Amino acid sequence: MGNKNKTISFRVNEDAFAALQEIAEERDISLSAVFRDYVDQLVEHDGQVEVVPDDELEARTSTDEGGEEVSFPPTVEVPKRFIREHERLELEAEHLREQLDEYKGYVNDLQDRLEDEEDEVLLLDELDEEDESYQLR
Repeated sequence: MGNKNKTISFRVNEDAFAALQEIAEERDISLSAVFRDYVDQLVEHDGQVEVVPDDELEARTSTDEGGEEVSFPPTVEVPKRFIREHERLELEAEHLREQLDEYKGYVNDLQDRLEDEEDEVLLLDELDEEDESYQLR
């Protein structure tokens, strides 16, 4: 079985709904995408996600045991080589998709030609018995 999406529905008051619509508009995404992002983060961080207004983020900055400043949400620095490799793989995937589309088109063309030439079947055994030469395409 594939990974099927499930629908979750619940009710919120009008003020919360208006606030969620504002968040969606600020991010230029749909309201559904706001919830999907939140659920994805919640699952990814094993339920340890908290929604915090932007103006409170700076107040939540603290120091960890090593004395380094830790902010919420946590950030991760990604090496440039990782980003380049990711971009290379995306380009390669796109190229492979294009090739796959070309091959599918070629197969469809061959199937169409085969259907058109269905009455013209040559058996390989019969080719040996005749003196004529044939070229397979």
